[in-house]
Amino acid sequence: MKLEIVVQVLIEILIVIGLSRLVGLGFRRIKQPLVIGEIVAGVMLGPSLFGLLAPGIAAGLFPPETIPFLNVLSQVGLIFFMFLIGLELDPKYLRNQLDVAVLVSHVSILVPFSLGSLLALLLYPLVSNGSVSFTAFALFLGAAMSITAFPVLARIITENNLQGSRLGTLALTCAAVDDVTAWCVLALAIAVTRTNSMTGAIPTILLSLAYIIFMVTVGRKLLRNFAHYYDRSGRLNQFALALIYMGVVVSALITELIGIHLIFGAFLIGAVMPKHAGLTRELAQKTEDFVLTFLLPIFFAYSGLRTQIGLLNTSFLWVLCGLVLIVAIAGKYVGTYVAARVCGIENREASALGWLMNTRGLTELIVLNIGLSLNVISPLLFTMLVIMALVTTFMTSPLLEWTYPKRLIRQDMVQPLTDTAEPDYRILVPIANPSTQRGLIQLAVALALGDAPVTDSPKAAVINPLSLIQLNEEYAFESTPAEADRLIAERERQINELIATLEPEQLQAHVQPIVRVAIDVAQETARVAMIDRADLILLGWHRPTFSRNRLGGRVGQILSTARTDVAVFVDRQHQKLENLLVPYIPNSHNDLGLEIALRLLVNCQDCALTILRVTQGQQGSDLTYELRTLMEQLPASVRDRIHMPQIDADDPIQAVVDASAAADLTIAGASREWGLERQTLGFYADQLAVECHSSLLITRRYSQVTAHLSSVLNAVDDESRATVQSNN
Repeated sequence: MKLEIVVQVLIEILIVIGLSRLVGLGFRRIKQPLVIGEIVAGVMLGPSLFGLLAPGIAAGLFPPETIPFLNVLSQVGLIFFMFLIGLELDPKYLRNQLDVAVLVSHVSILVPFSLGSLLALLLYPLVSNGSVSFTAFALFLGAAMSITAFPVLARIITENNLQGSRLGTLALTCAAVDDVTAWCVLALAIAVTRTNSMTGAIPTILLSLAYIIFMVTVGRKLLRNFAHYYDRSGRLNQFALALIYMGVVVSALITELIGIHLIFGAFLIGAVMPKHAGLTRELAQKTEDFVLTFLLPIFFAYSGLRTQIGLLNTSFLWVLCGLVLIVAIAGKYVGTYVAARVCGIENREASALGWLMNTRGLTELIVLNIGLSLNVISPLLFTMLVIMALVTTFMTSPLLEWTYPKRLIRQDMVQPLTDTAEPDYRILVPIANPSTQRGLIQLAVALALGDAPVTDSPKAAVINPLSLIQLNEEYAFESTPAEADRLIAERERQINELIATLEPEQLQAHVQPIVRVAIDVAQETARVAMIDRADLILLGWHRPTFSRNRLGGRVGQILSTARTDVAVFVDRQHQKLENLLVPYIPNSHNDLGLEIALRLLVNCQDCALTILRVTQGQQGSDLTYELRTLMEQLPASVRDRIHMPQIDADDPIQAVVDASAAADLTIAGASREWGLERQTLGFYADQLAVECHSSLLITRRYSQVTAHLSSVLNAVDDESRATVQSNN
């Protein structure tokens, strides 16, 4: 029988993990926290959906005798998840605007807690268990209304690149203070529940305070030994990790014996753990993968099995559920907003802060499960509060975007990323690895500035190397604002080292890096290009993971979604730009390629351009009127470096491949003639990219409206003025 139960539990775990990942990823696609999808997956497995649609199969897959095993695994998961939350609660969050944060956070707890306690007067006789006292019921309901999920809020702040803004730093500080205060309120509620009176809870409260003082003083000193050990060895071995995990379990057992709950001991040891950067990072990384991908989905499933939306079977109960939702949202938002406005925070930031503090997520689910396990709240009220947790977390991101759009974030940055003056010509250069993409930056410099004298005018050309740090996992340590700041600083250092190698030094002022985090790199690149009004996105080629063609994967996504012109650089390491080749057949993409080539020709004095006009039978290859006009306006010194041979070829691609042997850079439009056009099934034929002897620049114009002609003419004017000055 025992073996059969073990097999049954393993099958349940297999289903739980698979469905949690599937639904979670689906919610990530609609820009919602992964945790929302995982909670929904748990609810789907319970009587609310699976049990309703196929009760026989649901009872067979999740028989009652296996539920205690899921409970044990979920409790282990909660212990180590709370340890991770404590580990990520960096004291530095409490150093920014602490006076404002203390007021805002405590008002944001007091208002919903008070409203929740008043709501308890209505709900207690209707939906509570008869065995629980009103005091314990009101404390739990107030705590459930006032909680803020620090991990989910921190992730939202990081995803929106708010960690360097006034709003982000204030929200993190408020959430940190809120977290500590809310857990203390919850501990009080648990103590009152277990003793069934406020007076009887006094010994538990005193013991809890004594243990907290012990951990903050003696415990912190003992844990510092791990930081010293890490400094000596540079890593955590299995023995050290075992000691830390034993400490987590012992601390959890102590708080359980005191009379509060297991999770408080785990949270406390994580909070007092030395915030040594290397130690914290390695400890989190070693712990989080198993906890977050294996144990937490089991907790969601266990919670979902206890969520019974079918209990809300009358309109009156749904009205009560709506009332719970309104009190939770209004209490948290109004309390935060009013306190923030009193502190002098402007309207938009105060409103955004109110929506951020409304995030409840997984933390709320932990509180609710504790309340249900202690019989403080009934299954009916548990279901109402689960719905409230889902709705309040689901609405945070869209309401934040509505209140505080991403385009305003850069205006609110403590340190703006770039100058506010609008340059004449801006190139956005996505960089995945600064150490391997020097050629891409050099091409951007040649295209934007060349080797002509550099002007100090703020309206000159600007190059923005864009480095995006992709966030993948929901609670990964890398997604915390503090770690994101460290990763951003490290990436900025690498890019600045690359910029420092540019000569002459005057060029460096025109190269302004942008580093931030992103969930979807292609989408964020297109968004930055649109917000910053980039004239061109210049990106390097990389081979997609699941595709053999050069223009698939992330490059293909940028080509498809960017609302500006794009050029893809296939670097053959030629290290020079003396001979340019532009195969030309009239179309908008080839026109863009020729305009870029002419800009390079004007900027680089030693550069020569061959415009290879390719014909196929009766198909002509004459330049457009705009390009002919531009060519006529070029100085004679520039026109003398242009050659325009014409060939008739049955195989245009092979003709270009042969001609590329004498070139340093071939510039071709992403068009059918060169085998570089998107096909019906979404793939690219990339024959030229494979066979071209020289480096290759593939151009794709977004709009038929020519935006580059004026910039080329400006460059021509600059070159002409420089020539006149040199002659004088």
